[in-house]
Amino acid sequence: MNTSVNAEEIMALLDRLYEQSIHGIAKVSPPIAVLANDYLQKSTSVDAAAKKFIKYQIAKCTTSGFVTGLGGLITLPVAIPANIGSVMYVQMRMIACLAHMGGYDTNSDQVQTLVYACLAGISIDQLLKNVGIQFGTKFTTSMVKKIPGTVLTKINQKVGFRFITKFGTKGLINLGKAVPVVGGVIGGGFDFAETKIIAARAYKMFIQGDFTVLSDNGKDTETLEAD
Repeated sequence: MNTSVNAEEIMALLDRLYEQSIHGIAKVSPPIAVLANDYLQKSTSVDAAAKKFIKYQIAKCTTSGFVTGLGGLITLPVAIPANIGSVMYVQMRMIACLAHMGGYDTNSDQVQTLVYACLAGISIDQLLKNVGIQFGTKFTTSMVKKIPGTVLTKINQKVGFRFITKFGTKGLINLGKAVPVVGGVIGGGFDFAETKIIAARAYKMFIQGDFTVLSDNGKDTETLEAD
């Protein structure tokens, strides 16, 4: 039986994960606003809160049983291994929380699409340049609001194709069984190291306003340590 996933189904998966990331899962994870504000209230600055949050999230991802425990609680619209959905949920929620900390409206289509782009690690600079938005200056929440729907659609298309390529390369789309988990680290490419890279990318984008990590010349950085 062919269980391959197309671009439309990938976007449905991301939309479901984003909704659950923002609103949380009962008895498991609070809404993004609650989580972000808790760190902000206990820190001296947004930057300090973000770094502490990242450090905790990375540590949590390596905890044995944490990711596997999410598997039965996350409802997905497509048939992918529960472990993969769990890791994508943790990674997306981490990005969205950093966006909230940075003052971005996580309920907006623009921020939702940028969270997807951050998760996928795609280049979006040329698409934004085509509508007069330059990467040479620090991105602000007001600049993000100006990204038109036509560009969001094109970004989402790139995101969908990136995940199809990524999953196909790793053989995840056609798996009929769960990817093995050892100590909370996921096989098949979704692992501790990748989560660190995504965290650093999200920090640069939403805390520092540096979107060059999503440019053709952008380079992912190492994870950040809390002060």
